[in-house]
Amino acid sequence: MAQTPDRKIIHVDMDAFFASVEQRDDVSLRGRPVAVGYAAARGVVAAASYEARKFGVRSALPSVTALRQCPELVFVPPRFDVYKAVSAQIHAIFADYTDLIQPLSLDEAYLDITANRRGIETAWKTAKEIRARIFEETGLTASAGISYNKFLAKLASDQRKPNGQFAVTPDMGAAWVETLPVSRFHGVGPVTARKMASLGIETGADLRARSLRFLQQHFGSSADWYYGIARGVDERPVNPDRERKSSGSETTFDRDLIDDGEIEARVLRQADDVWSWCERAEEFGRTVTVKVKYGDFQNITRSRTQPALVTSRDTLRAASLVLIRSVLPTPKGVRLVGVTVSNFERLTSPVTPGLPLFEAD
Repeated sequence: MAQTPDRKIIHVDMDAFFASVEQRDDVSLRGRPVAVGYAAARGVVAAASYEARKFGVRSALPSVTALRQCPELVFVPPRFDVYKAVSAQIHAIFADYTDLIQPLSLDEAYLDITANRRGIETAWKTAKEIRARIFEETGLTASAGISYNKFLAKLASDQRKPNGQFAVTPDMGAAWVETLPVSRFHGVGPVTARKMASLGIETGADLRARSLRFLQQHFGSSADWYYGIARGVDERPVNPDRERKSSGSETTFDRDLIDDGEIEARVLRQADDVWSWCERAEEFGRTVTVKVKYGDFQNITRSRTQPALVTSRDTLRAASLVLIRSVLPTPKGVRLVGVTVSNFERLTSPVTPGLPLFEAD
């Protein structure tokens, strides 16, 4: 699978964006563990500062659990209007360097700077200048990944977080991928990672060693994607105008389920399957639907439309949990569960990543 490494792609990812904005605007929060969200009984963490992450606090973690792990945790309610305003500042900076900007959420985007509008010597220096301008104009730090395709650039942006950057050059791309655990690959969710592990695939090298036919037998339509990324190949362009689709996954059980915890776990598996598709296709929606079929074949659905696009696995998981919990405890055995994301929108401006639905009706 040959790929001409003639593109220069930068993936910019703000560092703990929501929490960092709150710490910037309230000096009393600086240096303290902060969670954006609500400390309600069934609330979840929407975002966590790096100080909070040291205690294992992450987005989509139940608030009660987060407080147990970090009693000093400070909860701050989200301020969408402020986050959106700061995002607009950041995207205005991006626009000085390229017209090819593909926002993934409020706090991250791909930039194709191959045309080199500003005549900067290297993509590395371009990313460094962009990050410096973001800090100067917003007081916030960003990390960046630089490479010749989107898959590698996004992986690279995680390599030096926070407030750093990392480049994957054409001569190192394929070899670097081989050293990484497949669980880090975008499009490989927890369920798929566990399946790969059961097949002896734990690293990029393991994945590359499998034939396309083997991958097709075990992963169906996703096989071509896995085969390509194991070799550092990703032909997707940075595209500001992407068509939106819906994505859904459901499963029928061998036996009817009664236990709440087991039902929730199965819903999370379906949410992970859906997210793997969304992430790989870079298609995001606002409406999350959970479907339940009982043992007597009665069907029910529960849906919620988020205030913004669902652009993270944790957000989808949290929303799915809220919806399934609205029908638990179950009055009868559950035969099937499914999760669907819909209401996909054409991206015409920077979008706000949907926060989890904190409490059920």
